[in-house]
Amino acid sequence: MLVESVPNVSEGRRPDIVDRMAEAISSVPGVSLLDRTSDASHNRSVFTIAGEHGGVTTALENLVESAIREIDMDAHEGEHPRIGAVDVIPFIPLADTTIDACVDLARSFGERIATRFEIPVYLYARAATRPDREKLADVRRGQYEGLRAEIGQRGREPDFGPAHLHPSAGAIAVGARPFLIAYNINLDTTDVDLAKRIARRVRESGGGLPRVQANGFEVREPERGHPLRAQVSMNLLDFTVTPLWVVWDAVRDLAAEDGVEPAESELIGLAPLAAFLAVADRAGADADKPLEDRLRAAAAYLRLRDFSPTQALELRLEEARGSPHPRHTP
Repeated sequence: MLVESVPNVSEGRRPDIVDRMAEAISSVPGVSLLDRTSDASHNRSVFTIAGEHGGVTTALENLVESAIREIDMDAHEGEHPRIGAVDVIPFIPLADTTIDACVDLARSFGERIATRFEIPVYLYARAATRPDREKLADVRRGQYEGLRAEIGQRGREPDFGPAHLHPSAGAIAVGARPFLIAYNINLDTTDVDLAKRIARRVRESGGGLPRVQANGFEVREPERGHPLRAQVSMNLLDFTVTPLWVVWDAVRDLAAEDGVEPAESELIGLAPLAAFLAVADRAGADADKPLEDRLRAAAAYLRLRDFSPTQALELRLEEARGSPHPRHTP
């Protein structure tokens, strides 16, 4: 059973610790660490891993053990919402694996780590056993500090583990879901309120784009010459419903109402090849061109920073397996 997981950990400022967590994952035979991304402003790192389900769950258990050893949530600060050292672990079906199989895997894994590490685990998305926990934002309500006060109250108790936070590592959300694209657009302004207003207008819950979640943040990147930028941070829950180019165009047009342009965009992790090719079509890239040319046209349209063709999930998997990837579109 081939699965992907994209665990998010609450550490993005200490590279040595992120290195050790990456090693905890990649030390498991048969598991491919496809991508790792750290963000100092969010103080968060995201790993993308894939493999047979047994190896993936072992790698994730290693990651949880490492994060518990390395991260103290009482000392954690960052822009991104979070409830624990390992904030969220989703299971995503690949190849012939079904979402129902990932639901079973998420539930068994959640119970396993709750028992081993004596940490509260909340099931979310397709693995949720309660409708009020399907949305990750509902599980994260109040974040780490709020959950610490509420976890013992009726309705806030975890699905597995103790009804109190782990002394240093907080809690973990474990779920099963289809592929999600984590996508940020950095605006050429320091006006964080503008980013928040745009986020409210583009997200589905505000009457905006279907299957899109969004929020506005400030991002500090002095190493890139940007002490402060406003960011519209989004999750695309179904890129076949709302493609990447639709999101880019919507944010660009809303920012233009205030005389602001997008400076660049970024992917957190990977995106399916089909998501890039839809952007290439929007950009007018010739369908007969080599695949990498089409991907670069898509990246140029989105002003995607630090782009590599292997940000396409399928190409990264082929690279990890040592297979040459196709040079032309099928």
